[in-house]
Amino acid sequence: MRALDAARLAFALMLLGPTVHAAEPAHDIKGLYLMTDYPAVTVRPGTTTNVSLRLQDYGLAPERYGLSVAGVPSGWAATLLGGGQPVGAAMPAPDGSVALQLRLDVPAGSDLSAHTLTVRAEGQGTTAELPIVVSLAKELPAKLTVKSSLPSLRGSPKSNFDYTLSIKNDSGRNLVTSFAAEAPANFETSFTEAYGTQELSSIPIDAGQSKDIKLKVRPPSTVDAGHFPVKVTVKAEDASASTELALDVVGEPQLQISGRDGLLSARAVAGKQSSIPVVVTNTGTAPAENIALAGTAPNGWKVTFEPATIDRLVPGKDSEVQALLTPSEKSLAGDYQTTIRATSKGENASGQFRITVGTSTVWGVAGAGVIGVALLLMLGAVARFGRR
Repeated sequence: MRALDAARLAFALMLLGPTVHAAEPAHDIKGLYLMTDYPAVTVRPGTTTNVSLRLQDYGLAPERYGLSVAGVPSGWAATLLGGGQPVGAAMPAPDGSVALQLRLDVPAGSDLSAHTLTVRAEGQGTTAELPIVVSLAKELPAKLTVKSSLPSLRGSPKSNFDYTLSIKNDSGRNLVTSFAAEAPANFETSFTEAYGTQELSSIPIDAGQSKDIKLKVRPPSTVDAGHFPVKVTVKAEDASASTELALDVVGEPQLQISGRDGLLSARAVAGKQSSIPVVVTNTGTAPAENIALAGTAPNGWKVTFEPATIDRLVPGKDSEVQALLTPSEKSLAGDYQTTIRATSKGENASGQFRITVGTSTVWGVAGAGVIGVALLLMLGAVARFGRR
């Protein structure tokens, strides 16, 4: 029974054998090859270009191959590099490859015709050649692009508007780019590093690379609400690029405090409550909500307000409240300072009021009575003793 099972397994393996071999790709390439991804390149006179090469061994025994370049125009320099160093020979392993580079130094005055250079690897009976067509072209003009990730921002007149700008050098050479911003009158603008505070007016950018910078725009505190455009222009040599930005300034309340008819003075009596009219005005560009009133007076004084809160005050309007002020009974006659404040969601205003305090009229009448009695006593004494 076991012999029968073994026979069946052997027969199955015989059937599968041809299928497994058929799935493996046939490897019929053999020899030495010089290869490159780009056998035709374009360079500019006065520049240096590197062309990547590979010396590939397919099924050959290890051997030393001498390297050379033929067809190099007069005045050009063609150097074969391996591992970053000039090399004159290479030895790839069987079914392996060696990475090489062909460095071309083309003088600035070269004519713009095309040239064919031939890279050669030669061993004992085995040779590989690779023709490379090198075309010359005039220097392309500089090209720049500038973009902003968030081209439109919103804030109050007290806000700083920060834009991140990405500048790309699409040229074939390194450039030093300068930049400027056109903003409405009295708007402050400054450029800084993307991750720093150092102000900039220009920045170097390598060919094909991009760099980020920041533009800070600060509007004047007195600006009205509205939509304001800002234009950024980037320049380098004969190239320029620009982008349009915008900032939306929303309204903001601005409070002022004064007395009725603009007076910042009042009179009060020691120990008695006096009502002082206080006018709160919104000179801003947005309504002020829930304006709370408070006061600071000399020690022992009392200050309250009627009403204590103004629910809403639209721009350009004012509202009058009464400051109920009670000086201390021990206050001497004279002038005192009282500060009155109004606060609404971060916006606040204050005013200094001069309060002239006088003594109570009761004490004035009592004083007059004392003086009158003293005069009567004096007159009586004069009349009595005058007869003697």
